[in-house]
Amino acid sequence: MPVFLLTDEPVFPPADIAESDGLLAIGGDLSVQRLMTAYTHGIFPWFIEDGKVFWFSPDPRTVIFPEKFNPSKSLKRIWKSKKFEIRFDTAFRQVIENCSEVPRPGQEGTWISDEFIEAYTNLHRLGYAHSVETYYQGSLVGGLYGVSQGAAFFGESMFHLMPDASKIALLQLVERLKSLHFTMIDAQVETPLMLSLGAELISRKRYLDLLSNALKSPIIRAFP
Repeated sequence: MPVFLLTDEPVFPPADIAESDGLLAIGGDLSVQRLMTAYTHGIFPWFIEDGKVFWFSPDPRTVIFPEKFNPSKSLKRIWKSKKFEIRFDTAFRQVIENCSEVPRPGQEGTWISDEFIEAYTNLHRLGYAHSVETYYQGSLVGGLYGVSQGAAFFGESMFHLMPDASKIALLQLVERLKSLHFTMIDAQVETPLMLSLGAELISRKRYLDLLSNALKSPIIRAFP
């Protein structure tokens, strides 16, 4: 299938015609309208190269169903020990900046460029993007951020400065999403960590069907 070159209009070709590696389109921008159009159609921006945004819709897709989340007993014990404090939406920009700066084993550089930081911070101001922050003795030591629409949460990135800090953030995100009746967390691509926590690989078709149903739920712009 061809890779589409986007125009100035915030529209996308159908997600189900993406390349085998998930690449669907190149170009466009990271405006609020284009980003939210992308997420509601099963598409997300992965990186910017030579000034162009690359948009993906992988097949299979990695998804966490909140009711099937499977944290280890040791992770549960760490949370019950009250070693960490969790907050929601109190330090979004710090979280995304840490996600862009913290080194990752086997990875050079980051796809979270300044353009991504500004775009998602803007989504946060409008209530579409959220962060979960892990604190230890008052200092931010881990967290994650993502986008929500309807009953779907689209996870973007995590970081940790202490062992288990990002996993604790994910654990508490799942608990919060359960209480808000979310039906799915889109983890986008396969990683050993997500699979170890109960994530599943599902076909793009099934993902798009689940997404369509999730988008029927009201938008929650504040995580109480």
